[in-house]
This record gives sequence, structure tokens and C-alpha cells, in this order.
Amino acid sequence: VLKDDRQWLAVVGIPLDAAPGTLSLQVQTADRKHTTQDFVIHDKQYATQQLTIKDKRKVEPTAEDLKRINRESRVMKAAFEAWRDQEDVPLQFDLPAEGPLSSPFGLRRIFNGEPRAPHSGFDIAAAAGSPIRAPAPGRVAAVGNYFFNGNTVLIDHGQGLVTMYCHMKKIAVKKGQTLERGDLIGYVGQTGRATGPHVHWSVSLNNARVDPGLFLPPDIQAKIEEKNNAQ
Repeated sequence: VLKDDRQWLAVVGIPLDAAPGTLSLQVQTADRKHTTQDFVIHDKQYATQQLTIKDKRKVEPTAEDLKRINRESRVMKAAFEAWRDQEDVPLQFDLPAEGPLSSPFGLRRIFNGEPRAPHSGFDIAAAAGSPIRAPAPGRVAAVGNYFFNGNTVLIDHGQGLVTMYCHMKKIAVKKGQTLERGDLIGYVGQTGRATGPHVHWSVSLNNARVDPGLFLPPDIQAKIEEKNNAQ
């Protein structure tokens, strides 16, 4: 919730699996008055990406792998669901790494012929060992080495806005650490389920993964498009 001149704005995350149609947002003001705001979700079709993973366990995990995956999912879920009061919440980010966008948000992904969940972030194909930097101020909510995501950092930016960075070669921060825009958080790698060096960057708003491009300024979006067209 942000103040804009004389009015308040509420920014709400809508997940990829939301069904098209009219939905309602319930609003309660400080004086306990209730209002309803309707909005419409339109259908959107995303491209399909076929990927071949050599480590078959990363596509069909064993029973022991599933136990680990469930433990790690609970840790990440707690970070995504956390709420930290903060007045000044950043809604404009820098790119966390330098490189072409290799996989955009929303891709329908098929691993070794098996359909899996849509791509919930950006993949930036930076060189191995390249720095990954905080795109905005925040606090480190979690760090870990996870089955699918590899070396991972989650940053809490306040009011339910959380970002995640995966497949790192090395993590350079600790849980609870306060970060400023541009601070080093780790280095690009290929840990977890990855077919090459890159950083997977997710943006979560109230536990809904949303398109990171919505938080980038127009000039950065233009650079991403220019780089991808040059490939």
C-alpha cells in the first residue's frame, strides 16, 4: 500500500494460475468502512519451452528427494508469506545481473517430455561467476542450497514484496542481513536444476509470483528487448 499525492494505492499480485473472469477485492479503510473493488482478469497465452535435463532425478525425484523438496518448500513458503511493515516499499528494481534474458516469465515448461509448472520468473544468462546484486533495498529473508533451485537467496523488501535468486555458484550474504540497492548477494552459477549458468529471478507479491518486468523501468526493458533481438 503506497501513498500517491492525496490518495492511497494498493498493489496486488495475481498468480499465474488465476482463472480469467471478474474478481472482487475487499477493502477495509482505517475507519473500518468496507468497500468492494471489482476487476477483470483476461486470458493470456505464453510460449512453450522444451528442456532436456541430464540428471533425471531433477525431473522425477526419488522418495528421499521429495522429503527434502517438501522441507525446502516450507522454508521458502514462510519467506514468501512473511509480512514486514515498511512505509517506503520499492516498486522499481534494477536488473540483478548483466546478461541477456534467456527465459521470460510465464513460459510453459516441459522437462524431458514431462509438463511442469510455468516459469515463475526471469532467467538471466550471465557468465558463471558474474556478480548478482540486490535490485532494491531489503533484508535477507532466507538462504539455502535447495534441490531444484540450488544456492538461493530470498530478499524481503517489505509489505509482502519478496524477491528470489537461484542457481548461484556462491552466496555472499547471511539471513537477516540488511541490503542496499546494488549490494552483492552472490555469484552466477549452475547449481540445482539448470542447463547452463544463469540466475533465476522471481518477484513475489503477497505470495503470488508476478512478472519481474512489471518492476523494471522502461529503459531497462528496452535494453532487454534489444539484447534478445540481437541473439
